[in-house]
Amino acid sequence: RVFRPLGMVDTGFHVRDGQGDRFAACYALNEQGQRVLQDDAVTSRYHKPAHFVSGGGGLVSTSADYVRFCQMLLNKGQYDGHRFVAPKTLELMAHNHLPGGKDLTETSISLFSESAYSGTGFGLGFAVVMDPYKTLIPGSKGEYFWGGMASTAFWIDPAEDLACVFMTQLIPSSAYPVRRQMRTLVYQALVEPNVRRP
Repeated sequence: RVFRPLGMVDTGFHVRDGQGDRFAACYALNEQGQRVLQDDAVTSRYHKPAHFVSGGGGLVSTSADYVRFCQMLLNKGQYDGHRFVAPKTLELMAHNHLPGGKDLTETSISLFSESAYSGTGFGLGFAVVMDPYKTLIPGSKGEYFWGGMASTAFWIDPAEDLACVFMTQLIPSSAYPVRRQMRTLVYQALVEPNVRRP
């Protein structure tokens, strides 16, 4: 209901036959800070169908497929003539739902990530930027984002008409501040903010 209509032909809960040579190995950092193989691309458990699938994790995909998904979010729930989610539903999802309008620093213990907590709330499936000045990371109010275990990340910035995807295979996601660095580089590269690009 989502992947096929979006044209996400390389996304699923396991690597399909014939696509194993395109699957990337995953690395971790050991106690000495050295990169070590965590999940071999050839012998990975992702080559077999999962016994249990999760809506919140465990997908394998490509950056091209992920960008399609993010473009649908940026298009307020529509992509290539298909409606996936109503604009008002997405608006509700990308709104802070923490009690009393609080941010993550007021309601949680620091998570296993380098994401900002000050000025960031949480919606229905996404972290939501409430005050970009408090986050100390370039961005816009109303931007929403999330990341994956192996340091992958995406963010949608409706104010800048911007959807970004960053893919890598390194755990833990807090090993390097790649998400913070990526966001900083992207926003520094915007020459004409708030201008819709063709």
